Amino acid sequence: METVATTAKKPLGRNPLIASDRVQGASVRRPDGEKIGKIERLMLDKISGKVAYVVMSFGGLLGVGERYYTLPWAKLDYDDKLMAYVLDVTKAQLQSAPVLNSEGEAGLDRSTERALHEHYDTDPYWRL
Repeated sequence: METVATTAKKPLGRNPLIASDRVQGASVRRPDGEKIGKIERLMLDKISGKVAYVVMSFGGLLGVGERYYTLPWAKLDYDDKLMAYVLDVTKAQLQSAPVLNSEGEAGLDRSTERALHEHYDTDPYWRL
């Protein structure tokens, strides 16, 4: 007999749906509220339609010196009080993350994706 694991999700307010253009540009903060970046784009799995990753910009001034990080979508939680996505990682963990390219998205193959999920200690989206 096959069993399916389920996880309890926290309530998402009145409507759990959000338009993609409301996610792009959204702030990313630490659990203490410190702003650490913003979401530049979403990356979707073409077959399943699942959001797999976000590309987050971090640092820089007016776009100069910004670094881009690809993060597993599962690593982010939305916080209604902060009105932002919350990323619970240390600065060192973020800075030592695999860098994919200057905009954080090209060259994703399964090996690179596995490295991202191992780094952030998340289950790969294709197994959820």
